Amino acid sequence: MRSSPRWLSRYQDGQREQVWQELRQLGSAVRMSEWVEEAQLVCDEMARRARHNIELIVERLASDGYRFHTNDDEQTPVPPHVPPTAAAAAHADWLEQRFHAVPLTLLSWVRIVGDVWLVGTHPQWPGSASADPLVIEVEGACYPDAPSIREYFDAKWTDWQERQAEDPGSCGLFALPLAPDRLHKDNTSGGGPYGIVLPDDCVDGLFSWETTMPFVSYLNWVFSSGGFPWPSGDESQWRVRYQLVNDLLPL
Repeated sequence: MRSSPRWLSRYQDGQREQVWQELRQLGSAVRMSEWVEEAQLVCDEMARRARHNIELIVERLASDGYRFHTNDDEQTPVPPHVPPTAAAAAHADWLEQRFHAVPLTLLSWVRIVGDVWLVGTHPQWPGSASADPLVIEVEGACYPDAPSIREYFDAKWTDWQERQAEDPGSCGLFALPLAPDRLHKDNTSGGGPYGIVLPDDCVDGLFSWETTMPFVSYLNWVFSSGGFPWPSGDESQWRVRYQLVNDLLPL
């Protein structure tokens, strides 16, 4: 009988990079292995740590007088973090059914973290919106009066499938749109949205932004700068970021 890889305990003991490397090397095979449940537990622990980071960042920004708002001229107030609703687990199931395969890390995010929108204005850092603040919106619970996010995702998926059928070589991979790009976050014209490449039945998926990288690697990069990873050219950013990154947990 093969021994357990003990991913969760090793992850909790600080062997995070080694655990993610092993999980990624397994690819889609992990889904058919006896260890898939433990792999999901690692992803759940990652999501709990990510939520801890987000709650700390939001609390610190709010204490500094940061205004969380839409990325347009109106700057309508927006909740920066909406925890998973009672329907989050069902939404995760729908994602898997609709897109055939969804990375375990994204499923954990939906069920444990919720939606995050850090776009806004800092009183001592006018250029904060240009620093690519973290946005990940998968459940869409902060827009109760808007069309369902499922309708939005479904329309994007259907459009991609039609373009692929017409010209398979020109449309590239499908990325589930989860955030505006860094220019749109700053209310200027930009490129396509950031998102997760689907279908993907591996543990950790690829996050597509100005390049592609594992989702957890992207999150670690963002949290290493307090949720604002892109240099904004504003000297005040360093003081704000220094305060934000204190006690954040690596994923």
